[in-house]
Amino acid sequence: MTIYLIRRFVIMIATIFVIATLTFILMHSIPGNPFTTQDRSTSEAVQENLNAHYHLDEPMIVQYGIWLKSLATFDFGPSIKQPTETVNDLLGRGFPISAELGMWTITIALISGITLGVLAALKHNGIIDYIAMTLAVLGISIPNFILATLLIQQLAVNLQLLPAATWSSPMHMIMPIIALATGPTAIIARLTRSSMLEVLTQDYIKTARAKGLSPAKIVIKHALRNALMPVVTILGTLVAAILTGTFVIERIFAIPGMGKYFVESINNRDYPVIMGTTVFYSAFLIFMLFLVDIVYSILDPRIKLHKKGGS
Repeated sequence: MTIYLIRRFVIMIATIFVIATLTFILMHSIPGNPFTTQDRSTSEAVQENLNAHYHLDEPMIVQYGIWLKSLATFDFGPSIKQPTETVNDLLGRGFPISAELGMWTITIALISGITLGVLAALKHNGIIDYIAMTLAVLGISIPNFILATLLIQQLAVNLQLLPAATWSSPMHMIMPIIALATGPTAIIARLTRSSMLEVLTQDYIKTARAKGLSPAKIVIKHALRNALMPVVTILGTLVAAILTGTFVIERIFAIPGMGKYFVESINNRDYPVIMGTTVFYSAFLIFMLFLVDIVYSILDPRIKLHKKGGS
């Protein structure tokens, strides 16, 4: 386990380094800079002072060294658009909201998706199966931003049941979570159903039934654990999709999360915010994939985190 953790940690650091380098290159490959594109009325002297303050007049290799130093010290520097705020301040203020939205979304998606998938498998080719799979197809087919617009129109405007925007109460959380969770719920439901159908035909399930175990015990204790393996496999990808998908949903529902700052930073060419947010989210998602590997090994003890004897 220790060798595996060390190896994975080294790989994670190397991956973050590559992402940071590519982000830096892409940002600086765009012609111009934030001060030549934002305000045409700014004098050349002011632009030169701003470039010097943010080291934009330095050679590229020097800027790259400064960027790596800030990355190593977890200090992404001040925002160009909001000079009184640092990127760390924006991350500290916006990420908890985005994380809360994302965690609620993945929790709802897991609970509802697994429940629908199990019910569909147990009632295979029945009405519940057809209804669950129809909902799954609809959930996969409708983009979350389209669903968000429909929810606002129907629940907030027409019926006036829910507030349309901001993030100040549990009622404000309902529509954004539904918009984000519908797609992942559908994916999890379909995976759980197909996996459960396969597991329920295995010999050990037949043996459990022959021993007289209750259907609930067979499903929960014996079948579900193995049926969840495909779900765990894609869980890291789903978390990544949800957390990046929150950027669009946050803009639609005016949620003051990282989506607000990230989109604004792109529009304003705010290099520190773009690069800091990209690296921060990349590191977070890489860590989540690492946790998925750990959960995978817990669900199936036959899977080893390190090789023994060359196997």
